[in-house]
Amino acid sequence: MQREIQVNEKIPFGPGFLLSLQHLFAMFGSTVLVPNIFGVDPGMILLMNGIGTLLYILLCKGKIPAYLGSSFAFLAPVALVLQDNPGENYGKALGAFIVTGVIFCLIALIIKFAGTRWIDFVFPPAVMGAIIAMIGLELVPVAADMSGFLPPSDPIEAATWSMDPTTITISLVTLGVTVFGSILFRGFPKIIHILIGIVTGYALSFAMGIVETEKITGASFFSKPTIITPEWDLAAILTIIPVSIVVIVEHIGHLLVTSNIVGKDLSKDPGLHRSLLGNGISTILSGFVGSTPNTTYGENIGVMALTKVYSVRVIGGAAVIAIFLSFSGTFSAVIANIPRPVMGGVSMLLFGVIAASGLRIFVEERVDFSKASNMILATLVLVVGISGITLKFGNVELKGMALATLVGMVLAILFKLFEISGLSNEKVDEQPIVEKTQD
Repeated sequence: MQREIQVNEKIPFGPGFLLSLQHLFAMFGSTVLVPNIFGVDPGMILLMNGIGTLLYILLCKGKIPAYLGSSFAFLAPVALVLQDNPGENYGKALGAFIVTGVIFCLIALIIKFAGTRWIDFVFPPAVMGAIIAMIGLELVPVAADMSGFLPPSDPIEAATWSMDPTTITISLVTLGVTVFGSILFRGFPKIIHILIGIVTGYALSFAMGIVETEKITGASFFSKPTIITPEWDLAAILTIIPVSIVVIVEHIGHLLVTSNIVGKDLSKDPGLHRSLLGNGISTILSGFVGSTPNTTYGENIGVMALTKVYSVRVIGGAAVIAIFLSFSGTFSAVIANIPRPVMGGVSMLLFGVIAASGLRIFVEERVDFSKASNMILATLVLVVGISGITLKFGNVELKGMALATLVGMVLAILFKLFEISGLSNEKVDEQPIVEKTQD
């Protein structure tokens, strides 16, 4: 059985570097995709994500292994602000990012004084397990699309679509090497089986001629990240800051997953307030120089779950590498051009592992699904999250994991109030179980 490498455990430089590189490869595709959509310099995003991650680790006393990458939650409202002129309007979005980071810090301050007992109240195991499962399940279709298994969303294109053999081959080989490597590899290769899978997929992609080598050869070896200064525009701020609630909910969900994986309640030690504060300050700093809002990353959580390596030194190492890469166009281009099928293949496993971690909570916490409340809570969280239901409030969309989390929280509070007030028909049924447990 593979030994777990704990949060504060030291790792020799050589193996540690490879483990850090594994985390970097896992998150790089998503991190670089966001600035490419916004039309800004990926080098600056890499720089600030690396600095933000190191700052986060410092503020969390080195107790939370989490990598901060570019948040996808801001894509829709930022697109409204940028419209057809990203070059001039991105500064307005940066001002809103700074305000968003301030909101994170204010929420962190409130939680510091209010405590975290409310987490147990609004996230009982039936809700927590379903939410964590939803984080993975919501992302699996994205990985399947990158792997070439899903048709285009456009009906006209979908009518003539068929699976591309090259894309399918690359994604399946990448997935296969990663899956069978986790079972068959021994020693250190077993720990870096994700990195081995990505490198294998990359090499196969190169051999099959789908790697865009001209982007790599055309990049400058040394490059300086482009700084963009923020502007203060009330309309842009009001358009973007409502997304803060979505990212905060996402952040709490990711912290619950990480706590479950490392086997420690990180919301209490070092505290949810420290985690939110680290995320907030990182986002504020990013806004002042031209980067994107940050959030904890599901890809890196999946890597930890599979490898059982939880060391913050490994996460910090990935951040340091990202900082160095931000000043090298060549190295950035090498990783930025990892083909979509490669990342799709490995992500199918990473996101699936997160979903399985939610099911693990049901087992470890011995959730009693014979109780109607537990069954309903878990069912509705999964149904709302998977169904595609979307609630719109102006420019803000609540769907997927974020909407499912809010539904689970509200119902958990209501069911608890019903129990306390004596309205629940389950209160009487619970008593013999409690007495039996105490005996």
